[in-house]
Amino acid sequence: MTISVLLWMLLSSAFALLVLYPATVVIVARNNRKRAVGFFHPYTNDGGGGERVLWCAVKAIQELNPNLECIIYTGDDASPQSLVERAVNRFGVRFPHLPKVVRLYKRKWIEESTYPRFTMMGQNIGSIFLAWEALSKFTPSYYFDTSGHAFTYPLARIFGCKVISYTHYPTISSDMVSRVRDRFSMYNNDVQIAGSIWLSRCKLLYYLFLTWLYGLVGSCAHLAMVNSSWTKAHIEELWKIPCRTRRVYPPCDTKALQVLPLERSFETRAIISVAQFRPEKAHALQLEAFALAIERLNSSSYRPKLQFVGSCRNNEDQDRLLKLKSRSIELNLDKHVEFHKDLPYKDLIQLLGGAVAGIHSMIDEHFGICVVEYMAAGAIPIAHNSAGPKMDIVLEEDGQQTGFLASTVEDYADAIVEVLTMPEEERLKMATAARKRAERFSEQRFYEDFRAAIEPVLSTAGPVR
Repeated sequence: MTISVLLWMLLSSAFALLVLYPATVVIVARNNRKRAVGFFHPYTNDGGGGERVLWCAVKAIQELNPNLECIIYTGDDASPQSLVERAVNRFGVRFPHLPKVVRLYKRKWIEESTYPRFTMMGQNIGSIFLAWEALSKFTPSYYFDTSGHAFTYPLARIFGCKVISYTHYPTISSDMVSRVRDRFSMYNNDVQIAGSIWLSRCKLLYYLFLTWLYGLVGSCAHLAMVNSSWTKAHIEELWKIPCRTRRVYPPCDTKALQVLPLERSFETRAIISVAQFRPEKAHALQLEAFALAIERLNSSSYRPKLQFVGSCRNNEDQDRLLKLKSRSIELNLDKHVEFHKDLPYKDLIQLLGGAVAGIHSMIDEHFGICVVEYMAAGAIPIAHNSAGPKMDIVLEEDGQQTGFLASTVEDYADAIVEVLTMPEEERLKMATAARKRAERFSEQRFYEDFRAAIEPVLSTAGPVR
């Protein structure tokens, strides 16, 4: 009897600790909230469009309300000064004053490699624990997610924060569900699952459950900014908060790029590809298309260059880059293909200024900042015929074609050959129209739309310490 009572007391105490400790942390954190904006961005060195949005958002809020502190939650070993230098050197963004940094040590909980199976669910649950670390270390009045971690929103609300998001890409979408239902093999639906009816049905149920959860947590956002018409349609369908959803095109550096001359050297014509070395960016397709285009060009004509520019987030990305280099050698393209990893911003501008075309091949790219950058720089875009590039970017301007849309290796090869062989007068006409269209996606336009969307939320915060 004594042992049973003791065991019951121990279990009761353990349960009480499990409940009381988190509750105590939350109560203390809510009572000590600071008038600040906390940016949840675990990878501040990813080098992509998401990082540019982060720095421009920080700058916009500092200019809109200088009294609001800006806090960066990051898993990188970074200081305020190093982040400021990175924003300037990589993106040309200068802050009115230094942001603060809260270092996160549990970032592995959101990494793909941590979850060999049920990766998306694991990452989403892991993001909650990472957000707990962030919010328990520093609790702001505004929690701003710029990395697409919607599962953290209910937790941020529990901590008493106003939740703001800038969503580049829905974690799961009806397109992804349809591909599983249709058993279509892709980077997020491997051949083994796509080839099995039973496994596909199991994954479909998993995706449908994840879709329901994603809609539930996403609806907790007080303001949901999205980066394109495609993303807006999906988020409104999933989160069902259209009155709190605003389309704010991401900031593209059109001003610095538009000063580049539209004329290009015929002898050294280059095709540039700007994208992180991630699987969904489909670099291998670009390489195959370039090889096919080289075959179709006359043997006596010049040989263009394909310049890959991007960054690696982790060892998996680094491995992809090495495989891409090996593949270029197999295709006998090693003399015609260049790889530029973590290129400084000023050097990227120089390459863009020398490119006749820019290539992009991600299916359902939410927006496509690189496509806009190509257009602003005078490089004819060759983009995937889906989502952002199709719906928002590569559209006619004053009745003039602004670029090419493609889907297959053959489509891309055809477009590459057409750009490289078109008369210079025709290329300049298309490049001029593309540059004009790119003005719709300038940094200035981002700041205007961003401030208009966020100002009502910033003015409705409750009292904080």
